[in-house]
Amino acid sequence: MAKKKAEKVSKKKKFPGAKRAPGTSPGTLNVDASAPAPIVHIIAYGPDTLDERTITDLAELEGLESDVVWVDVAGLGDAAVLTQLAERFGLHPLAMEDVVNTHQRPKFEAYADHYFFVARMLDHVGNLDVEQVSLFCGKGFVLTFQEKPGDSFEPVRERLRRTRGSIRNVGADYLAYALLDAIVDHMFPVLEVYGDHLELLEEDIFLSGGGEPIVRRLMHYRQELLELRRSTWPMRDAINALMREEAEYFDPATRVYLRDCLDHVLRVIDLVESYREYVSSLMDINLSVTSAKLNEVMKVLTIIATIFIPLGFVAGLYGMNFDTSSPWNMPELGWAFGYPFALGMMTTIAVGLLAFFKRKGWL
Repeated sequence: MAKKKAEKVSKKKKFPGAKRAPGTSPGTLNVDASAPAPIVHIIAYGPDTLDERTITDLAELEGLESDVVWVDVAGLGDAAVLTQLAERFGLHPLAMEDVVNTHQRPKFEAYADHYFFVARMLDHVGNLDVEQVSLFCGKGFVLTFQEKPGDSFEPVRERLRRTRGSIRNVGADYLAYALLDAIVDHMFPVLEVYGDHLELLEEDIFLSGGGEPIVRRLMHYRQELLELRRSTWPMRDAINALMREEAEYFDPATRVYLRDCLDHVLRVIDLVESYREYVSSLMDINLSVTSAKLNEVMKVLTIIATIFIPLGFVAGLYGMNFDTSSPWNMPELGWAFGYPFALGMMTTIAVGLLAFFKRKGWL
């Protein structure tokens, strides 16, 4: 039994996506066999050119002649494809190891000729969906690795497809900023969902009087907001580190835009903390409403018990059945109207107590 309990605890504490065995050589790509196969989508562009397509042969990357190349990889199920991309763009093996181990916290790391950034992309379809996004930025290229197809980058793609705007006139560093900003901005609609759900939950607490279903929903939102907190707080430090880093392929003008991205992250953090406090206050409100409901029930039961105490005394008194021949006998025992008299007295006591409780405001 102890062994089963230990197995249950170990399964509960298992980190999803942690595939590296102890003692494995650093930089080893341990790909999850259940992960989707990579879909490689490229956008190569300049001020007057745009080449967008999905490729199946990585050899097509060799013929690209553009100012900036964005390679977006959706799916991490093929180590050979990931290795070829890493060799083609000179990505560090330790960073690629973090790409496939999708339990990383948001962070920033600087290498000799490229930057590496890990972020958490959020979505909410019924439940919270948190996906790791790994971003590499170097001179003339940006690589993004996602766990599965579907992302928040479509607004950036639309900006690139349009001939208007400045995004096609700047370098890869600005594209990296735009992608990070898209990830952060996509957090706001997710948080709006939680705001709406918590407001409805507050109404349900007062309408239903609280209870176990409300507590289960509150605990569900509490766990998801905790996951949101783990996904957003490290983003602040990562963007701060990126702003402080200096490299020839990262223009100082782009760092000004990073300040705006950092401001958005701080707003997201404020919202997450506000909703976590909201959930805590709803737990207190639910407890208060449940306690008030229980007090009302106890008050009714107490009033009923208080009314029946004197009635039980009268019934017990007249149920003693003493001998009527005794000089100390109850005169009502031999009286023809003794039974109606006892019932009338009990009714009078009950009505009198109810009137007294009503006058005191207890009913």
